[in-house]
This record gives sequence, structure tokens and C-alpha cells, in this order.
Amino acid sequence: MTVVQREISAAEQSVPPQFGLINLLKSGAAQLIVLHHLAFYGPMSDHARILWPELFEFLSGNARIAVQIFLVISGFLVAKSLAPSGHAGAIEPLSALWRRYVKLAPPFFVATLFAAGASYLAAQWMNHHSISAPATVSQLSAHALLLHSILGYPSLAAGAWYVAIDFQLYSLVVLVLWLVSRLTGARRLAWLMPVLMALGVTLSLLHFNLDADWDNWAPYFFGSYGLGLLAWWGGDQRRKPLAVAMLVLMALLPALVALMVDFRSRIALALLVAVLLLLCGRIKVPARGRFWTAIHGMGKISYAVFLIHFPVCLLVNAAFTRLAPAEPLPQALGMLLAWSLSLVAGALFHRWVEVPLGRLMQATTAPLAARAVTA
Repeated sequence: MTVVQREISAAEQSVPPQFGLINLLKSGAAQLIVLHHLAFYGPMSDHARILWPELFEFLSGNARIAVQIFLVISGFLVAKSLAPSGHAGAIEPLSALWRRYVKLAPPFFVATLFAAGASYLAAQWMNHHSISAPATVSQLSAHALLLHSILGYPSLAAGAWYVAIDFQLYSLVVLVLWLVSRLTGARRLAWLMPVLMALGVTLSLLHFNLDADWDNWAPYFFGSYGLGLLAWWGGDQRRKPLAVAMLVLMALLPALVALMVDFRSRIALALLVAVLLLLCGRIKVPARGRFWTAIHGMGKISYAVFLIHFPVCLLVNAAFTRLAPAEPLPQALGMLLAWSLSLVAGALFHRWVEVPLGRLMQATTAPLAARAVTA
């Protein structure tokens, strides 16, 4: 075995076994979200629907719950990053929140500007409810601060709510970790955080998630997010079987009770994803070969695809409304073109916007991290 092969083998072994599944789920969920928005917003789908009415019914309706996959995975990765062993440890909340903000917000804001521009251009060729009114400075500022939903500003792109909610959920976990670390000091109470998160999942699923008035706030979505946290801790191969059994029970019990009280397909999907991640952590599954290389690549650009697909789809809709016959087959081909261009745009956005912005923002966060360590 060559040195390079040994290095690749070591790198593969160091990657948690769930990451192949994570990228598979992320890439699949991203495609469903793109297709959902294409089917839901139209106007190409209004003409193409007659070709496959049942498929369009699914895409415009139930396909939206694919966002639950992102919620569970996000919680899973946050547990891995902030509390891999389950105890709070030492955390600098402002530094952690800033790192999360600069990861999410800058590419989101650039995509928001693209969406505002796409709405302006699309309005020249069609009149449709998916076109936003011209963006105002205050509306753009609210998007930049991830406060647009809370402050009541209309989103400039489909799915913009998710980025704000992800930041809220992360902030909530950081706050709980910080409070626990302050209260417990140097004591390593590895059971405390999982118990608190399980209580949060229970409260979310049995109260907040049943009230749509909370859907601009983190508690509404914490059930799915918290299941991801518990999945990481339960899938840790260093845990003893009894501890794993307790974590499985803490995840399953509130979710199953919530589904019996009021069955929600989105919660059932979140539970399924969490169980898959947990099991994949306990049973090592190889994720190598050309197929998995492609899946890892799609997973890497999934956030970029999520961000940029709406303006792409909007522009293709406008072009086909203006230039193509208003008949099912040409409009269906337009949807396929919009889907394909969304993937291409996502890859380009990741390469030329998301990655460079990430490097730039890392340079800004490094001094903050250094000051936090020396403080």
C-alpha cells in the first residue's frame, strides 16, 4: 500500500460511519425541496400537472417535509461539534454563535440578493404570485440578520425561513450548554444534557409543534432537531449498551407518544431519520466507491443548492412563460431544465460564493477564538 493510499484509508476510517448516510439524505432532501418548490409555485407546473397528477400532488404537498431531514442532521452535527460526549464542557457562547452566523448568513444573504434580482427580472416577463415585491432596505437588513420571519417581513425566497430557524435552534443549544456548564462547573455530568434535550423534545412535540403560531420560533422545530442530538449521543460507539438503551428510550418515547396524540408525517420522518443515524453509528457501514463519491459531492453542495435554486427556478419559469407554448410537455421540459440548472448553479455557488466566503469569515473568527482562549 502506498503512502497516499494509507492516508486515504486513515481519513476514511476517521470519518464517522453516519456521514455516508448523512450525505445521501442531504442530497436526496435537497432534490425534493427543489422539486417541491417547482411543483408548488409554478407556473410551469400549472400546465405540466396534467401529465402526472399524482406525482405533482406529492411534490407540491408532502415533499415539503423533506426539510425535516435537514433539521435532524443539523441537530446531529451540532451534538458532534459542541458536546460529542454528551456533557456541556467549557463553551464561549458569543464565539460559538458568531461562528454559526458567519457560516449560515453570508451565503444566505448573497442568495437573497440573487432572489431579489430574479424577482425583478421575472416580473418583466410574467405576473405570478411567486414573484416578490421589490425588496426594501429594511427587508434586506432583516434577512441579513436572520430576523425576517420574526419581524414579519415577507421572505424573498422560498425556504428562507429554514436558515433563520437553524440559527435559532443552534443558539438555543448553545445557551443550554453554557448555562449547564456554569451551573455544574468542572463536574462531568454526561447524562444531564441528554436528559435536558429529551425534555425539550417532549415539550416541543407535545405542545409547541401542535400550535402553528409558534412556527417562526425554535421551540416549534426543536422536536426534530433534538432527535438529531440524541441520535449522535446514542450512536457513539464508546457508550455502553445500557446508556444507549436509555438514549433510544428518551428519543422514541416522546416521539411515539406525540404521534399517537396527533400523527404528523413530518415527525414520523424525523424519527425515522434519527433512528437510521443512530443505528448507522452502532453498525459501521462502508461508504466508498464511485457511487458514494458522487453522493458525498452532492451532499457537499446541498446547502448551496437549497439557497440558490429558487431564483434559478423563478427565471426559468419566466422564460418558459414568455417563450414556450403553454402546453404540458414543453412546460414539463422546462421544469426538468430548471431542476438541472439548479444543481449546476448550486455547484457554482458552492465553489465561488460559499467556500470563499467561508474562508473569509474564518479569518474574521480566528481573532475572536484566540481572544476567547486567552481570556
